[in-house]
Amino acid sequence: MDKLGLSYDAGLFEKVAKDLGPALYNTDANKVSCSDDAELDTVRKNFIEKNLGKSDANNAAINAVCEKMGKSNRNKYRAIFYYLLVKELGAESTY
Repeated sequence: MDKLGLSYDAGLFEKVAKDLGPALYNTDANKVSCSDDAELDTVRKNFIEKNLGKSDANNAAINAVCEKMGKSNRNKYRAIFYYLLVKELGAESTY
């Protein structure tokens, strides 16, 4: 997050990362591809809708996070991506 120039709440980030469990340690699963529609659909269904309980404005939030992390950034780490989604959707109370 520091490399991206983003300020963050370390406590909230730790909770979001802990919620990801073993996915953090899998080389393929620990990153999000903004150019893969199937992956973004999975993020929408499995994280935003199931974990956060949000069903509207999902595409806008995902696109905003993709922009924040940078289109040319190939290493969009899932923990950071999900943390930014939580902030974007105002779902901090979920954690």
